Amino acid sequence: MDITTKTPPPPPQPTVAEHKSNVRGATRPGDRVFRGLARGSGIFLLVIMAAIAVFLTWRAAIAIGKNEGNFLTTFEWNTGATEPVFGIAVLAYGTVISSIIAMVIAVPIAVAIALFLTHYAPRRLSGPIAYVIDLLAAVPSIVYGLWGALILVPHMNGLFGWLNDYFRWTGIFSWEEGPARSMLTVGILLAIMILPIITNVSREVFKQVPRMNEEAALALGATRWEVIRMSVLPFGRSGVISASMLGLGRALGETMAVATVLSPDFLIHGSLLNPGGGTFAQNIASKFGEANEFGRDALIASGLVLFVITLLVNGAARMIIARRKEYSGANA
Repeated sequence: MDITTKTPPPPPQPTVAEHKSNVRGATRPGDRVFRGLARGSGIFLLVIMAAIAVFLTWRAAIAIGKNEGNFLTTFEWNTGATEPVFGIAVLAYGTVISSIIAMVIAVPIAVAIALFLTHYAPRRLSGPIAYVIDLLAAVPSIVYGLWGALILVPHMNGLFGWLNDYFRWTGIFSWEEGPARSMLTVGILLAIMILPIITNVSREVFKQVPRMNEEAALALGATRWEVIRMSVLPFGRSGVISASMLGLGRALGETMAVATVLSPDFLIHGSLLNPGGGTFAQNIASKFGEANEFGRDALIASGLVLFVITLLVNGAARMIIARRKEYSGANA
């Protein structure tokens, strides 16, 4: 007689559709409250964004309708005249160029620092360095601006002279011996300001790389750099892109530091070393206090352009991350 006890089969697991149905039909008060708060927060954020867009568009339409020049191509900002004329050509150029300079300088250095802290530096050294970088992220913009005006600008002459001696033929590095209150100086200052943001986010992403991926590469005989190139960088690519976009957002909208360092004018200079130029945020900060009602509407119109540029940059970043979602940590 067979008295073997048969183990009952495990209960069937709910499917994904059933699980989602259970979540939607949650009856616990805490679940309902949490679901309502989460949904309300998302809707509230969309309402705020829509309200900002409507306000900027409304005030911008008033100013553009009375503008005697071309809003996109005019190299002048005179909103107090009988026939007001203003345009954003110089501001758009300066904002984009200074942000590109900042990103070209800051991103490679930030990624290198993050890799050093996570894969090269001993623990007793990486901790204090990471703490100092965190402190740099908390420094106010006006402090960076004062440091840039009093320390950075006077010490840029040597670099500008070297660039002029060896790269003047390019045109973008020709220097006329003027003060170093130029777009290159602004870009370097912005790079210093966004460096902590990109470094901190990239460091946290690199720390999440699965240990088994690195050990597998080491077991196959890879060097430390090969481990980073084959395992760490592909895993953290989307995180580095996100960190770079956060830094770019601050560079695009930085106000007081740029206003303190730059000598603004409404000309597009072919050289990055000659003083002059302007950015959206700097122009708004410099002119808002003395502007009349129409002048404020014109400044709001330029703010709308900056708002659109920021949205486009964030949208492009999301598209890049979505196309490379196989490298995201959730799918590793």
